[in-house]
Amino acid sequence: MNRRASFISELRRRNVFRAATFYAASAWLLVEVVTQLSSLFDVPNWAVRWIVIAAVVGFPFAMTFAWLYEWTPSGIKRESDIAAGDSVTHLTGKQLDRLIILVLALATLVLLANKFVLHPRMLALQDHSIAVLPLVNANRDAQEQYFSDGLSEDLIAALSRFHGLKVINRNSTFKFRDSHEDSNSIGKQLGAAHLLGGSVRRQGGRIEVMLELIRAQDGSTLWSQRYERPYADLFVLQDEISASVVHALQARLVQGSRRATTGDRPASGDLDAYNAFLQGSFYEARGSEADYRKAIDYYTQACKIDPGYANAHAAQSLVATRLAGRFLEGDAMRDAYAMARKEAAQALALAPDSALAYLARGRLRVWADFDWRRGEADFQRALQLDPSNDAARIALGEVEATLGRPAVAARLTEQALVNDSLNARAWHALGTYLMSLQRLDEAAAKFHKAAELQPGMFGNQEQLAIIAILRGDAAAAMHEAQLEHAGDWRNAALARSLQIGQDRKAADAALADLIAHQAGKAAYQIAQVQALRGEADQAFFWLDRAWANRDAGISLLLFDPLMVNLRTDPRFVQFCAKAGLPAAPISPAHPATAMAMRHFSFTPASAIENAIV
Repeated sequence: MNRRASFISELRRRNVFRAATFYAASAWLLVEVVTQLSSLFDVPNWAVRWIVIAAVVGFPFAMTFAWLYEWTPSGIKRESDIAAGDSVTHLTGKQLDRLIILVLALATLVLLANKFVLHPRMLALQDHSIAVLPLVNANRDAQEQYFSDGLSEDLIAALSRFHGLKVINRNSTFKFRDSHEDSNSIGKQLGAAHLLGGSVRRQGGRIEVMLELIRAQDGSTLWSQRYERPYADLFVLQDEISASVVHALQARLVQGSRRATTGDRPASGDLDAYNAFLQGSFYEARGSEADYRKAIDYYTQACKIDPGYANAHAAQSLVATRLAGRFLEGDAMRDAYAMARKEAAQALALAPDSALAYLARGRLRVWADFDWRRGEADFQRALQLDPSNDAARIALGEVEATLGRPAVAARLTEQALVNDSLNARAWHALGTYLMSLQRLDEAAAKFHKAAELQPGMFGNQEQLAIIAILRGDAAAAMHEAQLEHAGDWRNAALARSLQIGQDRKAADAALADLIAHQAGKAAYQIAQVQALRGEADQAFFWLDRAWANRDAGISLLLFDPLMVNLRTDPRFVQFCAKAGLPAAPISPAHPATAMAMRHFSFTPASAIENAIV
């Protein structure tokens, strides 16, 4: 015990404790200063890490030096050379105390400067910063890698010309090629608040560029755009892309840059017309066939009261399109689409800058014409006119999923839900995208949320039944299907669910009944059942029927987990080409679908064959 007390006393006499305090305070001050200035002077993160490592490694050496040496007025001397009782160690201690106080005072100043001066300036700087990540070579041809890299570098150069925008250089950003780090980590390492990524494809004399601007902190999509131009217009394309990116940044970083909108009120100020419009909106949101018809009646009334009410014409077009696509067939469907076409054209004629009118026309193009690309352009135009239009953002998400990009669709929908958290239809759509991405638990939660928000809404239990099918749980699938609202939706859900049960006669009978009574408006659902049964010939037969019927279910094809097992069939690519969808890659079945299909096998039933004929 005396020996230990004697050692501690000796440490004090030799000022080792003071030296340790001074060393730690100085090292902390150095690291803090370098950290705070690194973003301003582009000091790489590895340099900061090495400073920390050096400080830690140097500590035992500094303490050894403090034990062996003293700082005297005549210079540094070894402890053994100082006479016993010499007061030099006491003087050294006082000098170290003063230095410790000085370092702590400097540290306090650094903290205050960081809080009130540097930090606000750095936040402003970082918020106006962007890193262009190397664009993916979608051709998957190593010889074309130079082209995607060159376009990435040209974007960096073009964006660097804009005043007030900090653009991370190529040497830093290209280190993240094929990186699996999340956006927050990449953003912190690059000192960028925004990341621009995407892909480039060059084929047949044309260039296709997909871009996505995301907020690095949370990975949310701020803006996305698809460009397609002849190769001869490459320079024009580059200028257009850089201008669009800067515009997208400015729309979110500069106060007052968002275009003002007048909402849904008529320009005439007619309250009766506005009241009819609001009633139409109420019924439209409920989503049933009867509600859609009521909504059309109210929108028609609003247009009669005020023929110049552009938004009423646009809303009438939207609901007529939804009615046709979800509930009608044959002449009734064609009549509803004709109404939608007329009203969308009238809305655009009355208000060429109406975001809702572009949304209406885009929806019509996608559902009635299967013109996915022009529909996508209309949705993007709607968002340009009104960046706060979450309906356009949701619609753009839907067409992104149709084009085989459910992850992008999910992000767009999640953005919309930030400002529109009670939108049951958006929660439902998000569930379908997550289901496609194999995130089944999350998808189920979204469908439950949609059902909770809007109990009368069709389709949520149907989708929960599909999740149970993907899990191979026949009992759960039947339970969810039976909870679906009575009618066509429940019939389709039951027909699917029975296919994974043990009662083959019931499964065959349900399919035959579906064919006998819903072939005109549920051809796509019949194709789903046939795909689930493993009967590819019949699945493609009904896909062709769906195409001929203009069945809106076709829009689900590329992200439908019940259809994935058809992708190994060459006819799938051929059908996609006919439907104007991207050429689908040949890929194995969805793992959950494959698991479910191992539970049973099928033999075609004569009743089904006869029903088809």
